[in-house]
Amino acid sequence: MKKLYITLSFVIVSGVLCAQNKDTKVADKLFDKYEYVDAANEYLKLVEKGKSDLYVETQLAESYYNVFNTKEASKWYAKIADQKNDAETYFKYAQMLKAEGKYTEADKQMEKFAALAPKDQRAIAFKNNPNYLNRLKQQAQLFDITPSTISSDKSDFGAVLTSANEVYFSSARNESRKTNGWSDEPYLDIYKAIYNENGTLSEPTAVSEINTKWHDGPVAVTADGNTMYYASESFNEGDFEKNKEKKLKYGKIYLYKATKEGDKWSNSRALPFNSKAYSVRNPAISKDGKTLYFSSDMPGGQGGEDLWKVSVDGDSYGTPENLGTTVNTEGDESFPFVTDNNVLYFASNARQGFGGFDVYKYDLSKGGDVTNIGAPVNTEKDDFSFSFNTQKKVAFFSSNRAGVDNIYLATPICGVNALVAVKDAKTGMPIEGAFISVVDEKGKVVNSDNSAANGNATFGLNCEKEYGFQVSKQGYENGVFTMAKSEGGNVTVEANLEPIKPIITEKEVILQPIFFEFNRSNITPQGASELDKLVEVMNEHPEMVIFVKSHTDSRGSDRYNLNLSERRAKSTVQYVISKGIAKERISGQGFGESEPKVPCDSCTEEQHAENRRSEFLIVKK
Repeated sequence: MKKLYITLSFVIVSGVLCAQNKDTKVADKLFDKYEYVDAANEYLKLVEKGKSDLYVETQLAESYYNVFNTKEASKWYAKIADQKNDAETYFKYAQMLKAEGKYTEADKQMEKFAALAPKDQRAIAFKNNPNYLNRLKQQAQLFDITPSTISSDKSDFGAVLTSANEVYFSSARNESRKTNGWSDEPYLDIYKAIYNENGTLSEPTAVSEINTKWHDGPVAVTADGNTMYYASESFNEGDFEKNKEKKLKYGKIYLYKATKEGDKWSNSRALPFNSKAYSVRNPAISKDGKTLYFSSDMPGGQGGEDLWKVSVDGDSYGTPENLGTTVNTEGDESFPFVTDNNVLYFASNARQGFGGFDVYKYDLSKGGDVTNIGAPVNTEKDDFSFSFNTQKKVAFFSSNRAGVDNIYLATPICGVNALVAVKDAKTGMPIEGAFISVVDEKGKVVNSDNSAANGNATFGLNCEKEYGFQVSKQGYENGVFTMAKSEGGNVTVEANLEPIKPIITEKEVILQPIFFEFNRSNITPQGASELDKLVEVMNEHPEMVIFVKSHTDSRGSDRYNLNLSERRAKSTVQYVISKGIAKERISGQGFGESEPKVPCDSCTEEQHAENRRSEFLIVKK
């Protein structure tokens, strides 16, 4: 149901519309009215009659996507994705696969998406951090969750707890209301329940003075409890766009303001920046009541649905401002909520998450990075509409993990996310692939991981405990780094590793092994790091002359390996010369597989790697 507030708007039918063709006429009409459940059934009838084609299959995929039927959507995207070869189709397919827990298959579709849209921030994030899921699972748990008693068998979402212990939310439970064609549920109403100090909730009642015959909610309430902002439809104002071709009236979502008089809400009025050209919805209000946040597809955004803010001064409003690329992506960001300490929580379906919509947070005062708040709030399904009353230490969020949008309570717990930043102590450059073991106060290894391309690894740990981090990487001295007891949140541990210095004998300069990839002669980042040490030694000994011997493993013919080793020797020499060493001071030759470091008949991969090496003999010291 939340997609009613994320995608397009609503329609009033005023006649017969033109179909794609005579066979799809009925289904297309339902699709254009956003009645996706019935539309899918009509398209399926065409499939059963043998009248299926790429258009029909695309409409089926999109229909199921819009109602978050991930199983059926995945099935139809599988049929059309490669035929369409379209970036957004691959992205949607990946979303549906993730929501089904099929992460490996989803990554394959993300690879295709990234190939077609390499400059898209979603593609860049995927390429830069392909192993994000393991790291998300290792985050500290920030909340315990329980199902809320105010949920029904219909869609319920958008719960916010006010200072007066009132919980407002939107629900489709009123079966006396007209059923909407999008989800086959009644139109949404705003409801209220009382939150008791023992954590229980009263039976919800409809806020009848606010509810209309259209969709209503969700809401935001000011800290003093006297002003409400809420979403409803533009049809209340008689605002809509006519589509003469389809003979339909298209409405938008508007934001409204109401004030409290006694126990009732009154003086409801539409906000001045509403527009028939776009929707504004999902309001959130700052503690001081001077900044209203909302989501919108208005022009000037980054993608489909963005987060915006506008200044509030009584009944006067400033110009809406986009929250920018730190928060917004090319996908959908929605359902903002701002805590008393100015932390923004919101939902996004385009960031690296568990699947569907995930909940993220961003500190509006301090800046920094947007972070996924992790499990158990986030799952492979849609998780959204997170609100957090920090004074009462109670949060609410919604999820369709049980098959329908339900409301859940989230209780904060003490956890710490330890970000271990592994760097070269000399250059300050990040070190990729360092192995990190996390050791608790009793010396027990409780977690481990390898650092990413940016040198970082994140571990979810318990509060108020000391931890040690044992860090190792070939070419560096092992290091042990500690984290003091923490009260929670995010902690950065600087892990600066000292490079192992070269050993200089009478005959050679001994570096850490410089390995080459199988069948390649290019210098790897690891090789470059070691060759930089050779350059440093040669600068310290300006008379030194080096002869490079390059070797291969035993795979391939003798002639091929000799040529390959010659190329490797040349690459090594050229790298050192590129760093300022005179070409007269270094030369090299390939020896193929003739001098293996580890003689073996049936070599292991590790033995092959050891034999693919370079050696540095001192010709003159």
